[in-house]
Amino acid sequence: MTESGAQSGPTALRIILGAHLRRMREAAGISRSDAGWEIRSSESKVSRMELGRVGFKERDVSDLLTLYGLDDGEERERLLSLARDANNPGWWHRFGDVLPSWFHSYLDLESAAQLIRTYELQFVPGLLQTPEYVRAVVQLGRGLIPAEEVERRVALRVNRQEILTRPDPVRLWAVVDESVLRRPIGGVKSMRLQLEHLLEMTHLPNLTLQVMEFEGGGHAATGGAYSILRFPEQDLPDIVYIEHLTSALYLDKIEDLDRYTATMEALCVAAPPPNKTRDIIARILRSYDD
Repeated sequence: MTESGAQSGPTALRIILGAHLRRMREAAGISRSDAGWEIRSSESKVSRMELGRVGFKERDVSDLLTLYGLDDGEERERLLSLARDANNPGWWHRFGDVLPSWFHSYLDLESAAQLIRTYELQFVPGLLQTPEYVRAVVQLGRGLIPAEEVERRVALRVNRQEILTRPDPVRLWAVVDESVLRRPIGGVKSMRLQLEHLLEMTHLPNLTLQVMEFEGGGHAATGGAYSILRFPEQDLPDIVYIEHLTSALYLDKIEDLDRYTATMEALCVAAPPPNKTRDIIARILRSYDD
């Protein structure tokens, strides 16, 4: 098992620990039913633990490690420490008042990712948005929002963006539809600032940005925006993330991953290469002077 790393949130840590416990149980030849009996629970509870879908009680993990025959004290302490960390809230917990409950898991996974590939056809990707652009986005369709709530939402987005510039940064590969860059969210001044910011961000070595131009016609991503997250830990499978208005989908079945990955590859091939992106953005930026 790889080191958990301080950057992983509780969702990612639960999945990592759960997968490790499953491998230990299977190696010991113990059924989920017997494991559930050992921790005074059920087979379904053990199943949820192994999938990382519930929190861990340190006592339960300790009892399971004993049942599975782990006698390495150092390894035992490491796994128990992982169980403790998996119950700690992420840094975004303090934004709970402005953060939908269904979005917590995504922030966990985003912070643990090694590579995020995303396709957007309405908004600039959140990790690349300016504060002015964020302010405009969070107020769309929501009527009058208190200024304090708006600023907290902006602060949350800015905090998320730190994963691009931390010592071990996430690699982001984004394909955006040209309409994203021509839709003046927040007005012309806000959009000019946003486009200038994108030009600056393209200098990051861990960012690849492509623009799907109108002249390219139709393309493979007929289903709308989505992201694919890849992780350094082998216990964390790739995940497709699709956000809706009041919920989100997390897909990790191999057939779904294959389909969405193939579509993303087709988008990257159909869009002008990354070395053309700055010219495209600069041309669109000049159009705001007309």
